[in-house]
Amino acid sequence: MKRTIRKINAIAQAQLIKLLLEGVYTCEQLAKESGLHYVTVLQYTRELHRAGAAHIASWDKDARGRDLLKIYKLGEGRDARRKKMTPAQRQARHREKRKGQELAQVMAGTARYVQAANGKLRFEAVA
Repeated sequence: MKRTIRKINAIAQAQLIKLLLEGVYTCEQLAKESGLHYVTVLQYTRELHRAGAAHIASWDKDARGRDLLKIYKLGEGRDARRKKMTPAQRQARHREKRKGQELAQVMAGTARYVQAANGKLRFEAVA
């Protein structure tokens, strides 16, 4: 009886390449589909990218809305550019978030708006 020796690493890499040929996936999706560990998939995809065998097709947003998760596609191509917020957009988003928090505190009764000496409303926590 003759046994064939198969290397697990070769099978795993072949599965990863097959998935990348089928479509575009994030590293998390590739890890789930291939059964490989997430860190292993990160290493393989980075090496494929470094060698020019794969490129970043697009970016996926994380929980905070930033372009952080790379979506790879097998084959040569140009990497997709990340969309970055301008400082003005970041500041506007922060101000909106802060106004929403202040309004929630006012509605809950733990804070109030008071008219200042210059005629503008200012936020004040209830003591």
